[in-house]
Amino acid sequence: MPDAPPAHPYSLTLSLNILNHLGINLYSNVPAVLAEVVANSWDADAENVDIDLDPQGGWVKITDDGHGMDHADVNYKYLNVGFQRRAQKDGAVTPKWQRPVMGRKGIGKLSLFSVARVIEVETAKDGNRSAFRMVLGDIEEKIKAGGEGTYYPEPLPAETVELERGTRVVLTELKKAIYQAEAALRKRLARRFSIIGKKYHFNVRINGSPITLADREYFSKLQYVWWYGETGQQYAEACPKLEHNECRPDSLDGSPNHISGWIGTVGESGSLRDADENLNKITVLVRGKLAQEDILEAFSEGGMYTKYLMGEINANFLDVDDQEDIATTSRQRVIEDDPRYEELKALVHRELKHIESRWTELRNRQGAEKAQELPAIREWLNELNGDTRRRAERLFGRINQIAVEREDDRRRLFVHGVLAFESLRYKENLDALDQISTENLQALAQVFTNLDDIEATLYHQIVRERVQVIKTLREKVEQSAREKAIQQYLFDHLWLLDPSWERAATSEYMESRLQNEFEKIDAGLSDDERAGRVDIKYRTASGKHIIVELKKADRVLSTPILQDQVMKYRSALRKLLVADGRPTEPIEIICIVGRELSDWQTLDDRSTSEKALSAYDARVIMYQELINRAYQAYQEYMDRSSEAGRLTRLIAQIESPDDEHEGNNSIVPTMVE
Repeated sequence: MPDAPPAHPYSLTLSLNILNHLGINLYSNVPAVLAEVVANSWDADAENVDIDLDPQGGWVKITDDGHGMDHADVNYKYLNVGFQRRAQKDGAVTPKWQRPVMGRKGIGKLSLFSVARVIEVETAKDGNRSAFRMVLGDIEEKIKAGGEGTYYPEPLPAETVELERGTRVVLTELKKAIYQAEAALRKRLARRFSIIGKKYHFNVRINGSPITLADREYFSKLQYVWWYGETGQQYAEACPKLEHNECRPDSLDGSPNHISGWIGTVGESGSLRDADENLNKITVLVRGKLAQEDILEAFSEGGMYTKYLMGEINANFLDVDDQEDIATTSRQRVIEDDPRYEELKALVHRELKHIESRWTELRNRQGAEKAQELPAIREWLNELNGDTRRRAERLFGRINQIAVEREDDRRRLFVHGVLAFESLRYKENLDALDQISTENLQALAQVFTNLDDIEATLYHQIVRERVQVIKTLREKVEQSAREKAIQQYLFDHLWLLDPSWERAATSEYMESRLQNEFEKIDAGLSDDERAGRVDIKYRTASGKHIIVELKKADRVLSTPILQDQVMKYRSALRKLLVADGRPTEPIEIICIVGRELSDWQTLDDRSTSEKALSAYDARVIMYQELINRAYQAYQEYMDRSSEAGRLTRLIAQIESPDDEHEGNNSIVPTMVE
């Protein structure tokens, strides 16, 4: 007689390895893990949740006063991975506070293994107490052995449970240093929930101190806020420095789906760089809990305003009981091609466009007001009339949109704004020449006065920058910077050697040919001669061929030694110029030394040396002489710049509004001795 067919010829077996995906490796950060425990407490109708951290980092305890669990609840609900509470009768809303339940897939509890190797659970309900321990090592051993089916947590004595009602979860053998980050944990949990506080009968405490709205630590940063829904205004009211707030429509036309929350902009973009989190984002919350870290990344907005944006949008229509779960397995993102999320994106996009327009308008107005806090700019604007003034104010508004971290940088932008605006007026003055006739020749003088003023101011700015270059070179010399660094600095700023070498340049072809010739010369130098120099460079400026050789600062050389070397360099360059059909083009060779030549015993000796070297189109400059000469060359201009006109004085007052500038434009420091 054949065997009877089995009652269940097919079976589906779940491997414990699923915990690797649904628990052990579910989350990557501590706040996200603890948020799952807090969410379970919300679903348990708890009014109070206490998170206690061991100062030595040995454990974390999360205790709530919710309805707790009896033995059947523990097995049927808590330890049943994938238990869908909302599918149960009356399971979608909590019995006491009628809260919409956050949990859906029944896997969030497993995330605790992401941060701890041992989990103990104590719970009490209607006088029934239960306790058990789960050990990650035991689960991992079963996984390695191909374990399937059921894992049996270790029972703990029920009499050790002190709770009258509620649940306590104790995490030990921690993988992450939770105890070191109480302040950060408080902040991150505050940002992950919008339902913490008395209004929702849900208080969460860390080491006995309640989490509040202020713990989010960004409302003090906000300058403008656009808010949505009945609860949105509370966020605007929480901003102590708010300059503008606006109630906006909380849905798309014809849609039954509504949002609440806010989108705001900060005064300074740098304030969005938090210690452990980038705040330049708009988070999405569902049922009061973080569901999507950032919806802003879904848009390719390129306006300056996006660098100042942040916000929180509650969109409960993303999670409706009778529709598919929109959350991904990680519970930290949503399925982005879901039609509900597409609708949310359309709503947010509409708001971003509105915010861009309003932000630009508000910042423009604020920029003009901020610029006029400087008396010099206020006086300058008062000199302008009609549309010219309005254009200038709009310019300062645009400057105000640029992200800067220091007030000095903003004043510098104001300076460039004035120069840019005056440069435009420069063009207008040139156009005005066409309007001058024999009847109004007196206007010609005013036009040229304006042009001279602008040109003098622009040159004044260049000189100021060059003085800073000279100061930097002096610091390099005084700090005994490596000679290679000094050499490169000189070759990048050859005007230090001669102000007329403004556009010193080189021909790569000529330089490579010269380099070959110089290598031949070097081959004939002694080791001591080669050791005495840093490098040699070729440039052209003002129709002249220039060879600059930098000597080591501690080497003591003599005129005859330099004569012998420069003669060879000069001959090599002249040879190439003759070959190119340019035999008469001028040459200059400059040797930069750190110490006086050995034969410079008297002034007459130095004069004789200079004449001897000039016969080979060469001269010697010492580091300190170079710096002093550069200072002197530009100090002459700075001394005369008091006559540069109103723009120079205006710029000086903008850059240093607290200093006196009456007749003194000298910014050059004391001469180097």
